[in-house]
Amino acid sequence: MRLIVMGQQAFGKDVLARLLEAGTDEVVAVYCEPDREGRPADPIKDFALGKGLPVLQPTHFKEQATIDELAAFEADLMIMAFVNVFVPEAARDAPSQGSICFHPSLLPLHRGPSAVNWPIIMGSTKSGYCWFYPSDGLDEGDVLLDWECEIAPDDTVIDLYFKKIYPSAVDSVLRVVDLYRSGSPPHREQDEARATYERRCTRRHTRIDWNKPVKQVYDLIRGANPAPGAWTTLGDAEIDVFDCARVPGDGISARVMGISEDGVAVQCVGGRILMKRVRPPGGAKMSATEWAALVQLEPNQSLGN
Repeated sequence: MRLIVMGQQAFGKDVLARLLEAGTDEVVAVYCEPDREGRPADPIKDFALGKGLPVLQPTHFKEQATIDELAAFEADLMIMAFVNVFVPEAARDAPSQGSICFHPSLLPLHRGPSAVNWPIIMGSTKSGYCWFYPSDGLDEGDVLLDWECEIAPDDTVIDLYFKKIYPSAVDSVLRVVDLYRSGSPPHREQDEARATYERRCTRRHTRIDWNKPVKQVYDLIRGANPAPGAWTTLGDAEIDVFDCARVPGDGISARVMGISEDGVAVQCVGGRILMKRVRPPGGAKMSATEWAALVQLEPNQSLGN
């Protein structure tokens, strides 16, 4: 099959590399986002150019000339591995068999960006990914295939995405192409009654409320680790909170209940969070114990407002 790969960053690059490594199909072009001033070139761009592949970087697909250029590659299928730009139907349908798109959740759950963060933050026990037939709606097309995995009680975004979803998803692109090659790729309609939409997870959503149950606080911290990062305050200073653990203990919420070599224990409802790694304003990540010494933190002080 003649393939166009549209993607960006490490995932797009690794999907492209997996297809080239397999050598079963011909990649005729690579599409990625335009270069940004002051930033290095996208990894998929550098990789594709190194393999002698044509790389195109349109800012949008509003111009007919851009769609005609895509159609001129006479591709059978466009694989949308990691795409932030809106791709209209005319562009998606330019390949003879259309396009297929990746999404890191079990659709119809968690449509939209930050689909890896929100299941952890919401306390879910499973997640996964889908390859689906993109439409003009946000992640609303029929599903070609899906893959499910457990969210362990202590999983962070790194654990869920990079250790579980990512490696399986990269390998799955070969199965995706095989399903198209069969001539009758499956379609599973999404159940709209179960659909959820979440906005991009930003610092606006990740401020820690120490007056909430300890599990909710813990889920928020690990679901924002490493990005965008949960945070709290000490006085007027914002402190980013990363690695942590749940530990037992009672007391007044938001109080620092202990400082040790293991970290800083902060009281929540029904238990404590042991902060192990933090980042102070303008600084680098450091152990919570080191930070506590730096700011002369003492037990019974309160975090947050």
